Amino acid sequence: MAFRVVHYINQFYANIGGEEKADYKPEIQEGVIGPGMALKGALGADAEIVATVVCGDSYFATNMEKASAEIIEMIKKYKPDAFVAGPAFNAGRYGTACGAMCEAVSKQLGIPVVSGMYPENPGVEMYKKAAYIVETPDSAVGMKKAIPAMAKLVLKLLKKEKLGKPAEEGYIERGVRKNMFYDKLAADRCVEMFVAKLKGEPFETEYKMPVFDRVPPQPAVKDMKNAVIALVTSGGICPKGNPDHIEASSASKYGEYDITGVNDLTSDKYCTAHGGYDATYADQDADRVLPVDVLRDMEKEGVIKKLHNKFYTTVGNGTAVASAKRFGAEIADKLVADGVTAVILTST
Repeated sequence: MAFRVVHYINQFYANIGGEEKADYKPEIQEGVIGPGMALKGALGADAEIVATVVCGDSYFATNMEKASAEIIEMIKKYKPDAFVAGPAFNAGRYGTACGAMCEAVSKQLGIPVVSGMYPENPGVEMYKKAAYIVETPDSAVGMKKAIPAMAKLVLKLLKKEKLGKPAEEGYIERGVRKNMFYDKLAADRCVEMFVAKLKGEPFETEYKMPVFDRVPPQPAVKDMKNAVIALVTSGGICPKGNPDHIEASSASKYGEYDITGVNDLTSDKYCTAHGGYDATYADQDADRVLPVDVLRDMEKEGVIKKLHNKFYTTVGNGTAVASAKRFGAEIADKLVADGVTAVILTST
């Protein structure tokens, strides 16, 4: 008898629509939809996709607990043996949803869960310990490579076969340490790796260390009275109505807004698009996140020369590292071109 698998995809891969349908509420349908056809073929006779869950990325991002609970109840009815989500590639909101659902299913249903993402997808860092996440390219161009790898992994888990190292099985390292037995002492292995490194030969460390970006601080501003100060935020502050439709989570864009003549970010004209914190106080007074009012006072008092006439904003909640780097580089270029002296960066 074939194993029963439930598949999770977003509104785009279900052919419902793009960003305009990102608020699509969760539903479940029997059988396969979209990339499920390829997954079905890769699973072969050993497993069948009994149902597919579809949920809009924005709906899930802004209603994570509610959406997870709704979807879990839908899934239970099909009594699955495993759960597969995605692949999400480098789509931040989709990856976060896939990871969150894998975690919820694993905890509540106790069955194997597998997803597929590009390593820089924020869903990886958030959920790599909760699920096996197959490494994929950054776009759907890599679908033919991702699906077979995901299918192979989920079948191994279903059959309770021993898994090899992440590099052998194709999944992203989970940060889980296991005791291993070796014929050689640790000191011998260490020396062998060191010699290989000196010779320029390939070697694999047994304990990889995390890699962090290190940004050296710039020198302090010497003459504040002649400084032009700009405001940049990842707190999602934007004009009322969010005219550029900055996503509440895993933002794909940033906003640039003119504040010439604006002395106070009042609640009738400004709000936050951020979905990762309680927006009540930011919506009441956006200056709490983006202190335009205080900087206008400093401008009048001569503490600074002036406040730059534009502010830049995005949402940091679950945003892909690659996207954040791109936003930062583009914004920095614009600020330098405008003669800005220094920037105040605010979050939430």
